Amino acid sequence: MAGLGGGPAAFGRCTHAVVRALPESLCRQALRSAAGPEVDFARAEREHQLYVGVLRGKLGLQVLELPADESLPDCVFVEDAAVVCEETALLTRPGAPSRRKEVEAMKRVLESLNLNIVEMVDENATLDGGDVLFTGREFFVGLSRRTNQRGAEILADTFKDYAVSTVPVHDSLHLKSFCSMAGPNLIAIGSSEAAQKALKTMQQMSDHRYDKLTVPDDAAANCIYLNIPSKGHVLLHRAPEEYPESAKVFEKLKDHMLIPIANTELEKVDGALTCCSVLINKTSEL
Repeated sequence: MAGLGGGPAAFGRCTHAVVRALPESLCRQALRSAAGPEVDFARAEREHQLYVGVLRGKLGLQVLELPADESLPDCVFVEDAAVVCEETALLTRPGAPSRRKEVEAMKRVLESLNLNIVEMVDENATLDGGDVLFTGREFFVGLSRRTNQRGAEILADTFKDYAVSTVPVHDSLHLKSFCSMAGPNLIAIGSSEAAQKALKTMQQMSDHRYDKLTVPDDAAANCIYLNIPSKGHVLLHRAPEEYPESAKVFEKLKDHMLIPIANTELEKVDGALTCCSVLINKTSEL
């Protein structure tokens, strides 16, 4: 989940990224919504290293990389452990009990950045960061197998400056399994019936009118938008060899610096591009 700026004008601004190395246990023990081919660990590592390399080398972010933990097979998916907006970080209570300890390392690294830390201690609440879409104006929270109403309420209590609306998620793991922000005011959305229904709900809930970028593949609708001072509008999106028709849609964004990123292996265990980083915009001194 991106801690992207304060308000629409600063949306996408980012100074730091938290990532985590892949544990080998991911291949056989990571949670997955459906049985499928085994993860090629060497290839997954290469893809993840390229992803981290783009954030650090190409975009100049300060990358904080947590070590892998073999007892936490899903720990590379750091997005689910925290929601960061401006200088406040909400440590979540992931919906899968096996993932709850992932929050401990996230807490330590966010404390090192001197963020205001809020912990979700209510045992009736669940929240995965993958269900949280921040638009720069408001939050949408997917109510899914991993996130419940109480979790959404705690998020709303934490980020009181922003409206929070809930969106039912039925046929996907998370809200951001089929949508994300592709720019200021621009929602990338998949073409499935479930994705389009969720978009309609968001449009009905919001006082603001968003532009939309519809891509043929739901998985490709998960992309990462950044506003980097020296680069301008930057979009990390799924590679053309994975989703060629969706890539053609992104290529129409002429004002964006487009960076294709392959995610073939982590996708096998429900991973998407936003899952693998927590993006933070530090405006005060450490």
